[in-house]
Amino acid sequence: MIIGVDVGASGAIAILDASGELLSVEDMPILADGPKGRRSVNAPLLASIVFKSHARQAYVEFVGARPGEGAVGAFAFGRSRGVIEGVLGAAGVPVTFIAPAAWKRAVGIPPGREGAKDAARAEAIRRWPTHAELFARVKDDGRTEAALIGVAGLRKGGAS
Repeated sequence: MIIGVDVGASGAIAILDASGELLSVEDMPILADGPKGRRSVNAPLLASIVFKSHARQAYVEFVGARPGEGAVGAFAFGRSRGVIEGVLGAAGVPVTFIAPAAWKRAVGIPPGREGAKDAARAEAIRRWPTHAELFARVKDDGRTEAALIGVAGLRKGGAS
């Protein structure tokens, strides 16, 4: 089993087998329990998902501060990444980071921002038609990206 992770409050965690078959996908466990009700990744809930997966490898989108993002937003985003890394580390799951351009290229998503999220959703539905309902809504882009990051990681690792 492997895990694909799209980092952030609207991210997700996908569980795939070694052949790239999608077994499950979960929205990132988020609680609005941060300062001033700010949403953040909940470590115990994430740990529950990770430990139940019995994953042997995780592929996580390599992200950093985004252009134009304020200090508070950048810190919160970095904290999310840290929680994810910490939980995976505590579970003994090795992590490989994949840059957005690299995972998109590996699964055939064109570069650039315009239409990339819809292209990713279309690719996920094409790849896993029996799970199409998981990617049906525009806001399911985190699920889509987590699953495709997992596939890209498998390709990078020599499988699938």
